[in-house]
Amino acid sequence: MKYDLYDRLETAILSDDIDLKEAITSESLAYCNLKDVNPSVSGIPKTFDRPSYASKCRIVDPRELPARKDFESNEGLATLVHAIAHIEYSAIDLALDAVYRYRDVPDAYRIDWLEVASDEIRHFKMLSRILEKLGFAYGNFPVHSGLFDAAQHTVHNHLERMAIIPRYYEASGLDVSPQIMKKLANKRKNPYVSELLDALHIIYKEEIDHVQKGDRWFKYLCQKEGKEESVYFDILQAYALLEKHRPHINVDARKEAGFSCDEIKRLGARECE
Repeated sequence: MKYDLYDRLETAILSDDIDLKEAITSESLAYCNLKDVNPSVSGIPKTFDRPSYASKCRIVDPRELPARKDFESNEGLATLVHAIAHIEYSAIDLALDAVYRYRDVPDAYRIDWLEVASDEIRHFKMLSRILEKLGFAYGNFPVHSGLFDAAQHTVHNHLERMAIIPRYYEASGLDVSPQIMKKLANKRKNPYVSELLDALHIIYKEEIDHVQKGDRWFKYLCQKEGKEESVYFDILQAYALLEKHRPHINVDARKEAGFSCDEIKRLGARECE
């Protein structure tokens, strides 16, 4: 089967069409699941100068984003759904880029991140349907480009990419998601909130698996490069992320995703067994 994996992935990353991203992700995953697949590692991956959502969303400084406190009105709830949908959309392109950019990898690596991209597409579509029911659409609210910027900073360092994106940002999502669900729990009588809570529960469970995959490949690269896994904290320090305030560390989810208790305590948890 002749298939230009990296050309197709580039098309998917550049496109703002979620259905096209889904189709390419599906066909790429089917291709990578074939036996004896050896996509050419030649060619230089492009560095993208803007995220694909720039054609849909107004990108602002994070300090300019609307406060997400009023969940009683449809618009207030929509700002929250939109913010989460934006994270999921960003994660689609980052998962695809993890395959597109880093090419000297085992087949299992490509399959893992294409599976992650497939999950993120499904998450985004779930949230988009809720947005539509609330009377809004992706792109109706401003967004920030934090995840895209973080990916840009790690373009030339695979180990740092695995440390920063799945093992820092996605893992931080595991800390935050239960808190959001807790705040919404007493509003479940609202059918939109109920649907959102159901979606967030699915997303939370699957994000543990995503962080676990990031953990696996971070540790693989540490071994490949002859580095101790404690380099994770050196990387966080270099990106000014180590001292960021973490009001809650989800010990159980992080342990399930591969973090050691020593790491979890160093990140700020009081107890871990």
